[in-house]
Amino acid sequence: MNRKLKLWELNRVSEESFKTQEKFPLIVILDDIRSLNNIGTFFRTSDAFNVEKIYLCGITACPPNKDIHKTALGATETVSWEYRSSLPDLLLELKAQNVFVAAIEQAEQTILLQDIDQLPRQKTALIFGNEVDGVQQVAIDLCDCVIEIPQFGTKHSLNVSVCAGVILWEFAKREI
Repeated sequence: MNRKLKLWELNRVSEESFKTQEKFPLIVILDDIRSLNNIGTFFRTSDAFNVEKIYLCGITACPPNKDIHKTALGATETVSWEYRSSLPDLLLELKAQNVFVAAIEQAEQTILLQDIDQLPRQKTALIFGNEVDGVQQVAIDLCDCVIEIPQFGTKHSLNVSVCAGVILWEFAKREI
């Protein structure tokens, strides 16, 4: 028999310890995410995968917000975040700090997710775009690459927060 563990048996780090532990060199950038539930899910997923920071850009709402909290489950208190009104300005700033910048999108030239080991091993910022329009072209133009998740069904996209789980796990695996 394989018994399911109780929450207290999971040996999770405390919020205080999490805030001070060394983070993976990953930055998440939310580009005009309109769903508060998606924003909350990004926080929770970023906590799970030890992300260094989240940048909220454009129309992306900021905590505190009860609808963000509903899916974040407290991760807005553990994951470092900052609001920036101008995505292009943020990207230029990060690139000046030698951060590798990648959009998660479908484009003419992409790196497939299974090939990310070909990317440089340096701090990486991952841009996730609006639920309808995706990542802005002006942002794609400033990126070092575009990463695409291969899909095999009839739909052409994933929910952006589902996409985050898939992408962040693959980048976290490079760090563990």
